[in-house]
Amino acid sequence: MSTLKKPDLADPALRAKLAKGMGHNYYGEPAWPNDLLYVFPIVIMGTIALCIGLAVLDPAMVGEPSDPFATPLEILPEWYLYPSFQILRTVPNKLLGISMMGSIPLGLILVPFIESVNKFQNPFRRPVATAVFLFGTLVTLWLGIGAALPIEKSLTFGLF
Repeated sequence: MSTLKKPDLADPALRAKLAKGMGHNYYGEPAWPNDLLYVFPIVIMGTIALCIGLAVLDPAMVGEPSDPFATPLEILPEWYLYPSFQILRTVPNKLLGISMMGSIPLGLILVPFIESVNKFQNPFRRPVATAVFLFGTLVTLWLGIGAALPIEKSLTFGLF
């Protein structure tokens, strides 16, 4: 059973709103049939029309055809895969690199269990979990920035 707020029809302000055709949305109007039959299809058709209109007015340009025998020197993945790409690129043993990449999801799975007995949500009162999070964030940023640099400068950023 859902809780439904019953209107006070003796309230003169509400009676004035109802006389103008306003006020019914404040009292738990059900989604069926009003929203599901009348509002959602209009929004969906409008979104489809917008996508088709943008595709017609500004079509995507077709680039040069791919050549499997001419690979560019620096191939980069999408930005969110830079840290994993950097690990695979800099570790000399590829099996070790793949196992290090596999440790990323395992480390993320373990994060909720670090200091899970601590009842506080404030990060300043959870020093171990906060330190692990900050260290992981810094390493991820370091690897991500280094992936966009040439291999000789990727680990030191060219500073030394």
